[in-house]
Amino acid sequence: MVKQIIGKQTDLGSFTVRRVLPHREVRAVGPFVFFDHIGPVVFKPGQGIDVAPHPHIGLATVTYLFEGAIRHHDSIGSLLEAKPGDLNWMHAGRGITHSERETDAVRNSHHKLDGLQLWVALPEEDEESDPEFIHVAQDDLPVIEDAGLHMRLIAGEAFGKTAQVPVKSKLFYLDVYMDAGAQLLLPGENQEAALYVVSGTLRIDGSAYDPQSFVFVAPEEIPDIVAQTNCRVMLLGGVPLGHRHMWWNFVSSSKDRIEQAKADWDAGNFPPVAGEDDNIPLPGRPAPKLAAQPNADASEPSNKATG
Repeated sequence: MVKQIIGKQTDLGSFTVRRVLPHREVRAVGPFVFFDHIGPVVFKPGQGIDVAPHPHIGLATVTYLFEGAIRHHDSIGSLLEAKPGDLNWMHAGRGITHSERETDAVRNSHHKLDGLQLWVALPEEDEESDPEFIHVAQDDLPVIEDAGLHMRLIAGEAFGKTAQVPVKSKLFYLDVYMDAGAQLLLPGENQEAALYVVSGTLRIDGSAYDPQSFVFVAPEEIPDIVAQTNCRVMLLGGVPLGHRHMWWNFVSSSKDRIEQAKADWDAGNFPPVAGEDDNIPLPGRPAPKLAAQPNADASEPSNKATG
């Protein structure tokens, strides 16, 4: 099966988000259970991304920007600004809290924002693992060149290369530039895959797909993928992990674990983000209580490397 999935556009006031996954027809692609395209948008001075601290369990958030910058700050002390082409990989495990904002310098200027945030579900044995944050600069991502293809491997394994971020399951995620007429083969065997057209026109089995097209490819398919024009495509997929429950920012193989996460956030039992006190409430509830602020200084970025 090769199937186009139409994302849902959501207006968040000063910008829009196109949510593609989860979708009623395709709940996940390999271990990827969530796919948001943020923007593209041009902000006036004083406007921008300002997402207060919120919790996650049972997943890894994967942030990758085309334009703009987002400052990540979390409850394990990570404080770092992601820029275009960099990878921010936040492994939530048993629980983490983070905010996504902009620096004053960015927010006080005319600036653009355009990028993707994906969530990767964790294998059951890793759902309660220690939280971790990993930042990989663009120049440290593996580069793959082949017959009109210019690719960066963001995470996982593909075409004989392995990215440095320590993933917990078999997956691939690439940023692919294709010259007009170039042909693309999918990596791996027995893996689900999807292609998201960022720019240009891509042809898959003779059908043309323009920007913001998301095309799911079942494991048994070997589609003919050719660039009709110069184009940029995000390529992702992997081996499915099985059904996952999702509610708000929580992902788990267990419904009871989701309920526990709700209660923990409502009661203020998640770790806080040092120096920030404007947490996002559980949907339908008032703002949560705040846990005691740690003494640790979170002003230095972690050397490890909304969503």
